[in-house]
Amino acid sequence: MRTSHPQSAIADSNERPWLIAFLIAPTAIIDVGLVTGALSFLLRREGIDPARGSQIVALLTIPHTIYFLWCPIADFWIRRRTWIVLSSSIAAAVLVIAFHQPSLGSSWAIRLIFLSYCLGLLVAASCGGIMGTFRSAMNRRRASSAYQAGSLFFSAITVFALVALADQLPLSGLGWVAASMLLLPTLAVYFLPPEPAPVQQSLRYTFARIRREFGLTFRRWDAIPYTLLITMPLCSGAMIGLLPSLAADFGVSGQQVAWINGLAGALLTTLGTLTASVIPVRLRAPLAYPMAGILNASTLAILAIAPLRPSVYFTGTVLYLFTIGVCWALFTGVALDFLGSSGKSGGARYAIINSIGNLPVAYMTYLDGRGYAHWGPHGMPAMDALLSVSAALFLLIYYRLRGVPRRIQVEERTQASVY
Repeated sequence: MRTSHPQSAIADSNERPWLIAFLIAPTAIIDVGLVTGALSFLLRREGIDPARGSQIVALLTIPHTIYFLWCPIADFWIRRRTWIVLSSSIAAAVLVIAFHQPSLGSSWAIRLIFLSYCLGLLVAASCGGIMGTFRSAMNRRRASSAYQAGSLFFSAITVFALVALADQLPLSGLGWVAASMLLLPTLAVYFLPPEPAPVQQSLRYTFARIRREFGLTFRRWDAIPYTLLITMPLCSGAMIGLLPSLAADFGVSGQQVAWINGLAGALLTTLGTLTASVIPVRLRAPLAYPMAGILNASTLAILAIAPLRPSVYFTGTVLYLFTIGVCWALFTGVALDFLGSSGKSGGARYAIINSIGNLPVAYMTYLDGRGYAHWGPHGMPAMDALLSVSAALFLLIYYRLRGVPRRIQVEERTQASVY
């Protein structure tokens, strides 16, 4: 294993980065679609106020901050594509059981959704390992956009389906809808390019190799600014899950929420992620990310300052969903820069980076909820916007003084990395 020259900007058509948009769907459907999307709306329909709902949502986002504890198994025993199919199937079954509980706010339903989320995150680790095998910088940028385009598109479709059908189906029926949506995109694994045959290695060599890979990723000075970058509150996307609960305060109906946060939101976020894919590779993700964070925070200022009217909600939400698509695509680019190449432990290292990077989702969901509890519907977006702008300006000043963190590339000497 060695440090190489920067990756080629020439895309390799055999890598098929667009497939990542479908492979990440199971995690996205549980994560952004249900937990941080439709769940707050469904809980409020059951009589749970937004402050309490935000606490439940914050609790259920915890797996995304600690899934590095169990997701390293996605690098072992079976291929990463097999892990995607297996974990998605079990997560879907658990989700169906959760929706058969009397209330989604019950302790058993929360536990089952928590477990389903944990299982679904194996998909994210597997996708991270697959993206880490892409060698060209162009395909990594495209994979980053595809990862977030698929994530946000499928999650928005989930929000639309669950909210629109909430008045027509019982909870159990909504569970079957969510499970079906979760399983279908996993068929994309059969379109992945042929996998290189794994090389048989001793256990001692394997662990030595993993230590070297972890060292090249995490034991360097530039790991500090990378960690700082992904843990600060900008571009968290926490408001995606909380905007539906604000709809009633702005005089927006449930069907309007289904459209603006669902189908229209899917198109907007997909457009945002595709926009990120055309940002020149020379403008590196660590620098573009805080710039996009300032733009995203400015859209929340509309909801924080303007009157509580439906037109204000629609305007702020449309702009927020578009810009968060750009932000999240760039976040994945930052994560891949931090990761280097996949190697044997790509899934594990990506899980660690992504887990750390999702800390802001959890704590910003909680803090935004506190903003609502103390200052009402204007306080929730104001809290998010102020913290995001402050973090982004701090990072840009840091880069001005110390420079943008250096990307490291790790090449493999064997064919041990598999999809």
